[in-house]
Amino acid sequence: MKLGRIDGKVWASRQDPRLKGLRLQVLQPINEHEQPEGDPFIAVDDIGVSEGDLVYWVNSTEAGFLLPDRDIPSEISIVGVVDRLDVGLQLEARHSGRASGVLTADRGGLRRRRREGEA
Repeated sequence: MKLGRIDGKVWASRQDPRLKGLRLQVLQPINEHEQPEGDPFIAVDDIGVSEGDLVYWVNSTEAGFLLPDRDIPSEISIVGVVDRLDVGLQLEARHSGRASGVLTADRGGLRRRRREGEA
């Protein structure tokens, strides 16, 4: 899955019948620091996102399997809204009133790193 920001809507007077009930959105791919990456494109939306929303999306074969009851003609589909994005966040781990390490959150999840001098 990849990150993106919704920049607008696409209105189509004629479309493939398999897209009935789905919205088309202008999606700007972004990196984990919310900076644009590449050109915007059109994505299928089944969850009802709004302009400015931070979303995650899939492309290629997975995009066509957005709905359980039918395949759709899509190369890019929005699959979720990002409520919070923490990148490189450091949290102090405390035990008995003293710092016992640092928890680092990154793409791989939460990890404990020992402080210098700890056994």
